Amino acid sequence: MSTDSTVSADSAVYWDPYDPACSEQPYPIYHRLLDEAPLYYNDKHDFYAVTRYADMERGLPDWQTFSSSRGNILEIIKSGMEIPPGTLIMEDPRIHDIHRRLLARVFTVRRIAALEPQVRRFCAGVLDPLAGADGFDLVAAVGAEMPMRVIGMLLGIPEGDQASIRDTVDDFLRTEEGGQMDLSAGAVLSNEMLAEYIDWRAKNPSDDLMTELLNAEFEDENGVTRKLTRDEVLMYVTVVAGAGNETTGRLIGWTGSVLAQHPGQRRELVDDPSLIPNAVEELLRYEPTGHAIARYVTRDVEFHGRTVPAGSSMVFIVAAANRDRRRYTDPDRFDIHRSIGQQMTFGHGVHFCLGAALARLEGRIALEELLKRFPRWDVDWDRARLASTSTVRGWETLPITIG
Repeated sequence: MSTDSTVSADSAVYWDPYDPACSEQPYPIYHRLLDEAPLYYNDKHDFYAVTRYADMERGLPDWQTFSSSRGNILEIIKSGMEIPPGTLIMEDPRIHDIHRRLLARVFTVRRIAALEPQVRRFCAGVLDPLAGADGFDLVAAVGAEMPMRVIGMLLGIPEGDQASIRDTVDDFLRTEEGGQMDLSAGAVLSNEMLAEYIDWRAKNPSDDLMTELLNAEFEDENGVTRKLTRDEVLMYVTVVAGAGNETTGRLIGWTGSVLAQHPGQRRELVDDPSLIPNAVEELLRYEPTGHAIARYVTRDVEFHGRTVPAGSSMVFIVAAANRDRRRYTDPDRFDIHRSIGQQMTFGHGVHFCLGAALARLEGRIALEELLKRFPRWDVDWDRARLASTSTVRGWETLPITIG
């Protein structure tokens, strides 16, 4: 493994995904990386990183060079752990494409759109009891509740079990300050509660994702037409439950904090709700919940005149690309009227997030329902706290005061 110090020797800029200081105020660091070290090497943790939008466009779709088969999180790649089959976010084509097509049957535009009345009902159900309150924790009240309910409904998980499943995922992603995820038990890739429910659902079919996966027939990589095994169904369901709960919940938290900092634009949204879909898109660009996507480098590749050797770990810092001045005018300015176009929050290429439409739907409805009831709020910044994870950036608590 190369430890070519010339990659970062030209600049004193330092970025460490496990350093709380880097997570607290990441964007000044990202701008220095963008300008001073567009190919960055971290010798402490032995990984490379790129930040420019053009490098995301080039690298993320190139799965032959930047493989997902060893994981999409730096800790998992570095651990060398075996990735169970069916973990489609940690697979490469052709097997990835086979598995993705199965889930794509569920995440259709029609099926996601059909969820809107239930999502709105869930959102109203958590916000209505707060009417007249002087304030509340937006993350606890909405961010941690609504995505869990929506994913639970999509999967067919009873409401009584949804919180436990959400908490299992949260516990895995959460780290000690400055630490890394604990991979000792492979917790991200197993969930016994879900396994028991899959067995129950096999005997009690319904109109949900779990039933559809249990009954779906497909042609596997060996040309055999078959159904998914129990373990494969468990893997799919675990991936969907984890991705859907954590990231969308953080989006709702960022909605609260960013709009508190931009009350004029919030007033525009109150006066003209037709602006809300683009505001959600700008929120996704401005404060993405996932800042980085990791890949394993399968062959020597050149970036910015230097070689990244085969066997390296590469981190694509998508949050930096979303603030790249080469792509966006005045990228550090939040602007609900911005013409955004393609952004990197949901990835790019074969692993573009299947749940992007669902996340946008939930973000839009949450903002619509919040603004209907609470057109103004402030944040109690002294009590607001960012979550400690190395993979997802967002608010652990966001106390807001209503005024």
